Order: sequence, then structure tokens, then C-alpha cells
Amino acid sequence: MRIEDVRRHPTTPLTSPAYAPTVPRFTDREYLNVVYRTDPDALRAVVPEPLQIGEPLVRFEVMKMGDVSGFGPYTEAGQAIQVLFEGERGEYLHAMYLDNFPATASGREVSAYPKVLGSPRLYVDHGTLVGTLDHGTLRVATATMGYKHRTLDVDTARDQITVPTFMLKSVPGYHRHMRVQELVRTQITDVVVKKAYTGPARLQLFAHVLAPLADLPVREVVSASHILTDLTLAPVEPVFDYLKGYAQ
Repeated sequence: MRIEDVRRHPTTPLTSPAYAPTVPRFTDREYLNVVYRTDPDALRAVVPEPLQIGEPLVRFEVMKMGDVSGFGPYTEAGQAIQVLFEGERGEYLHAMYLDNFPATASGREVSAYPKVLGSPRLYVDHGTLVGTLDHGTLRVATATMGYKHRTLDVDTARDQITVPTFMLKSVPGYHRHMRVQELVRTQITDVVVKKAYTGPARLQLFAHVLAPLADLPVREVVSASHILTDLTLAPVEPVFDYLKGYAQ
């Protein structure tokens, strides 16, 4: 294979890429969001500078992907922390667990999503919307919300899922030094909110050494939403280089 042919392959393995070379479009992406108040000291231990913490709020999310170009259906769960960067409000993606390897590999390599494999689920049980996350055979999170109790304003729903998102991109070199270490920013685009609801909710987090969601403990549930939408993920842009010590 010629050098120019190698350059056209986006990922390894060379002749059977881990994910499709496409910008994924999400159709019928279903969210269960539970925003909760946590311990400020716990947030300070995990949120990297130069991001700043305001209110100690975390959004636990479970997302059921109805159809995704290049990946197919899958489910994802994680935590997003409310932060400030240079006066802009956004969320820092702290942890993401999903049941689809191509989406995991693409999210980590192409962007900077903190994705690892897990077993999340989103379903309805006797009038309750239920979102769970298991790591191996152990339960690490259970969220429940009253199913379609009250309609949520479409603009409010859109604002919830289109806030700027910040992530940490770390790529080690071959001799244990870092080759890339950047804070990056992205934002969801081309959003069509199809349905949106709110209602009462509860969230339980269970301690697990390899899925430490409970390190950000639930002090108070603030709000919850159930949203069905189509959307596209925009490319990431670096905003701070840790190896050089300045903004991009």
C-alpha cells in the first residue's frame, strides 16, 4: 500500500477501520436528564482549570440513540458538570459510558469525549421513565422520572441540550510524556426538538472504583427532563493548551 493510500485511512486497523469516516446524524435521540446539586469540594477535585465552578450542579444523562449514521442504535449515560470558561456558561463532560464500540472509539479519537464501555438502559416501567447504568454486572446508577407528567417548553428543552460542551483531550506519547493535552469546546447543532417533558425525579448513585459516578454525590435533585430530538455533533475546537500554558 502506497503512502498516499495510507493517508486516506482515518483510523486503525488499516483495512478494517474501527468506525465510519462520516459526521454522524442522530435521529430520535431520547434523553433522560436529571440535574442535581452535589458537594462543591468533590467538583473541585475533578474539574480541570481554567474551567471554573459556579453552582455545584451536575447533569446525569441517559441517551437512547434511535438511529445514528455510521453507528446504528445504541445507549449512553454519563455526567456533565456545569462550568464557566472565560465568562461563558457550559458543561464539562466528566464521564460517559456506552454500549457501542465504534461510537466509543470515534468519540475518543476524533473528538475528546471521555467514553468507555458500559451497559446503560432507558425504558418505561409502570408509568416511570427509568435510566440505569451498569458496569459489568454491577449497578452504578438508577434514575427515575414520572413519565410525561408535564410538557416542557421546546425552547427550554433546546437550551438544555445545546449548551457549549468542554472536554479534556489527552494523548500520551510513546515514551510516557504527553503529545496532546488540550481543553476543547463543541456544541450540538441542527437541533429539532420533537417532544419534551418534565416531572418529578430521583437519582441513586452506587460506589464503584472503575465507574466512580458516586464520587459526585446527590445532595438534592433540582430538575428533570425527557426530550426526543434529532441533532448533529459539531467538530471540537481547542480553547486551551496545557502543554503550552495558554489559550489557543
